Parts: sequence; C-alpha cells; structure tokens
Amino acid sequence: MRSMNVHVTVGVRARGPCGSGNMLGGVAPQRGLCVTAAGTVAHGKLEGRKGAESTGVGKKGIHGGVRRFEEIPHTGRSGWVNLVKFWREDRFRQLHKHMERTFNALGPIYREHLGTHSSVNIILPSDIAELFRSEGLHPRRMTLQPWATHRETRQHSKGVFLKNGEEWRADRLLLNKEVMMSAAVRRFLPLLDEVAMDFCRMLRGKVEREGRGEEGKRSLTMDPSPDLFRFALEASCHVIYGERIGLFSSSPSLESQKFIWAVERMLATTPPLLYLPPRLLLRIGAPLWTQHASAWDHIFTHAEARIQRGYQRLFQTRGSEAGAAGGQYTGVLGQLMEKGQLSLDLIKANVTELMAGGVDTTAVPLQFALFELGRNPEVQERVRQQVRASWAQAGGDLQKALQGAPLLKGTIKETLRLYPVGTTVQRYPIKDIVLQNYHIPAGTMVQACLYPLGRSADVFEDPLRFDPSRWGSSREEGQKGEGAGAFRSLAFGFGARQCVGRRIAENEMQLLLMHILLSFHLSVSSSEDIKTTCTLILQPETPPRITFSQL
Repeated sequence: MRSMNVHVTVGVRARGPCGSGNMLGGVAPQRGLCVTAAGTVAHGKLEGRKGAESTGVGKKGIHGGVRRFEEIPHTGRSGWVNLVKFWREDRFRQLHKHMERTFNALGPIYREHLGTHSSVNIILPSDIAELFRSEGLHPRRMTLQPWATHRETRQHSKGVFLKNGEEWRADRLLLNKEVMMSAAVRRFLPLLDEVAMDFCRMLRGKVEREGRGEEGKRSLTMDPSPDLFRFALEASCHVIYGERIGLFSSSPSLESQKFIWAVERMLATTPPLLYLPPRLLLRIGAPLWTQHASAWDHIFTHAEARIQRGYQRLFQTRGSEAGAAGGQYTGVLGQLMEKGQLSLDLIKANVTELMAGGVDTTAVPLQFALFELGRNPEVQERVRQQVRASWAQAGGDLQKALQGAPLLKGTIKETLRLYPVGTTVQRYPIKDIVLQNYHIPAGTMVQACLYPLGRSADVFEDPLRFDPSRWGSSREEGQKGEGAGAFRSLAFGFGARQCVGRRIAENEMQLLLMHILLSFHLSVSSSEDIKTTCTLILQPETPPRITFSQL
C-alpha cells in the first residue's frame, strides 16, 4: 500500500497555557510541562481540574519516578463526547491542524479518545525511535476496520495491509521480492519512465495548442491535478498489471474515470467509519457504509478484469520464450502468477490494495511538489541543473540518472515532510515502554503524528522553508537533535512494515518531476500557502494552478 498511514500553510506560534510560545512542534523534551496530566485541551486551549495549572508538577512524578499512563495529558475522557465534538466542529477535515494545536498546548505526548478509537500521540524522533525498537517481529498498525469488514462481508481475501502476525510476514516477504528489492526496481523503472515521458509529451502538446506566446516558448496556466491522477493510474496499471490503459488519449475511458472516482469516494468515507462499529452500520443500511462498500466493490471489479486478462496472457505464453522467464517483464501481477507462491485470491487481494493505494497517494504529492518548486524558483533551478547534468551523464541508464540527482529525491522527501500523505504512522509496542517519562503498556496504539513533526522547530531548522538540500546524504542539514535524520522522514513508514509500494511511488514521482523539469519552467501566480484538508490522506482544499513555460 502506498503510504496510506492513517491518521501549507501554517506559520503560527501557538501560545501554551503558561503563555510561552511553542513553535509548531510542541515542547522540547528537556523542558518541563507546566500542566498536570489532568489537563485537557479544547479549541487549542487548556482546560482541567481546579488547581491543575498551579501545582507546577512536571514530567516526573511527585517522587521522581516514571509517571502512570493515566497521567498522560489528554483531550477529554469520553470518546463519544469527543467524537460528537469532532463531527459538530468538522475537525475530521482538519485533523492534522487539530494535532498540531494539541501538541502546542499539551506538549510532545498526549492521549486521545474518539468513539471506539484510543491512541497515544507522539511527535519527537527520539520517542518514535523507542516505539520502533519495541515493534517486534510482526509489527502491527491500526486496522482500518471498514476495509476489513468489506473484505469479510464480500468474502474477499485480505492483503498485507490488513493482515497481522506470521500470515502477514509470510505474504510480505514474497511481495517484497517483486516491489521492494533493487532487482525489482530495475525491472519496473523502464515502465514508469515510459509513462512519465508520455505524460510530458501530452503536456507539451497541450501547452503548444492552448498556451500563450510565440511558438516554442509558450506558457500555459492550468490545474494539473486531473492529468496527474491519470498519470498515477496509468503508471500503476503498467507496473502492477503489465498493461497500458490509454489515459493520455484524447478520450480516456469512462471505466478509468470511474475507478479514480471510486478511490476518492473510498478514501473520503473511511475516516468517519473508523470511529463507529462498521457491522452495526452494515446492519442498519447506513448510507455512509453503503457508499464506502460500493466504492470498494467498483475497485475490486476493476482489478478483477485486469487480473483475468493477466491470467489469460500467462496461460497463452507458458511454454514459450515470450513469458516472464524469457526476459519480458510482465508486471508485478505476471511475476506473482509466474512464480505461483501466492494463491490467486491472495494475489488479487494484494494487487487490488496496491492499485487502490497507488493513485491519490502519488498524484496529490506531485501537486504539492509542483507548487513548491513553482514558488521557489531558485530551488527549482538548482534541482533542474543537477537533473540536466545527471541525465546527460547517465547515457539512458535510469537508475544512474536518478542516483546522480539527489536533489530530486530530496524534493520528494521535502514535499512529504511538509505535506505527508498519511498524517500518522501507528504501532502497537509488544512490551511496556517509557515515552516522555510516562509508562506505556504493551499493546497500546501509539501514533507518530507526521504533519506537526515535519513542521516542528524542535526537529527542523527553519521548518517552513522548502529546502530539498536538507536531506543530503553526507550531512542532513536543517535538522536538529542527536542522530540528525533518524525518524524524521516517515511518510512511507518505517521498518518491516513500511509502505509496500514505496519503491514504485518514489521512482514514479522522481521520474515525472525529472522529465517535467527538463521540459518546463514552473511558476505560480501566488506564493500564499495552500490550504489543506484531510480525508484519509492530506490534500489541497483547492488544487494549485501551475504555469508551465516551455524551455
């Protein structure tokens, strides 16, 4: 799954309850908190029992020991009351900003209850590192229960995104060979590059036809988001199914447009369903559940048709040298079928999850990346010069071209730092741990909150500055704290349970940006921050308009 870690604009200083200005990232670990754990936060302001602020109790208990779990600052004890407030105040769409305000008010750790959902939220890399050390051999993250319920009620197998334990590990190790290993990347890079080059060819034609200016130097201002969604779907289908679906033609198929709509509807209906019992909603026929299930049904139907075609191609080419064994790459689906180590049902479950998670989660970051490059022309030119030099020296070797332009990868990392696709990464520690001197029992869901982390002045120098060079391999500039760089870039998760589609997504975005920068200068009419909203992923409230000028 492409970075679907479930649960710009801001440059404000939030005032803590003691009047101190905590810059965007909460309180640094060495600072004492000026509130007790009895305090709660509402509307970004602290509330609590009488005398909570006057006690002056810091992170240590009265006798200096590790503090109890119940003493962790929280946003309210009743999950159902909190859930009603979230709905009434439409906080789901601004969940990332809610987290940021809460860290600024309560410090670097807090508890939250929403309906049936309970979590401990953290922000500091040192705490995330401790969480990682306790994830065990079979890491668990939050189960998206609406998705699991859909699979169970439709009697579909579950992919690795919804599995846990040894069953998850066995399937994941097989998938890694086809989507994560360097040999797999070498196989699918040419397919991604083919689609990226076709996208730029389509974009050049559009600028020539609709742009202003003299021939060869035309400019066109447009919303690129519909084309970026088509690119992401075309690229995903080519790599996963081994086939092109013709989305850059003058009349892309209605079927593909419906697939994109279904993915968007599935993502939009997931967050509200996370905090309610899905089977109850199923039983009463709630419209929200019906929309969610119908969207998934369409996604599975789309996948089923392509899987059947893939199976027919494999059957026809078996015994000939035209198959995968003969050297022709047949996509992730063809590789899995050829090797036969996963059942057809498990292959279907996993490639469907990869497809569902491979459209919005690359198309949306590309919107943010184009915007940031457009409003930072000096950064854009530095990246372009490096890309030109690397492309010229690579001699057509795609891996060499990407490796020779580290600012390109830095651009993706910097975009995802400021605009993480999924706003949290979750784990359940297999043993008791201590975070911020609070006891966290084994089995507690702990969330690393990526949006406030990426904008924290306690973690990054000048955090609102877009600077791809801060991710340089020799020295991670612009990062603070011991072990600079560790557990600061988490958009694809971490460890054995990091995003299974990571290598596809990273290379897909880098290749497209490479070809765009070789062909166009990017600019924006306004440098104002983009307003963002949260469905299951972070995205712009209104897609940014970009001016593409021919070079």
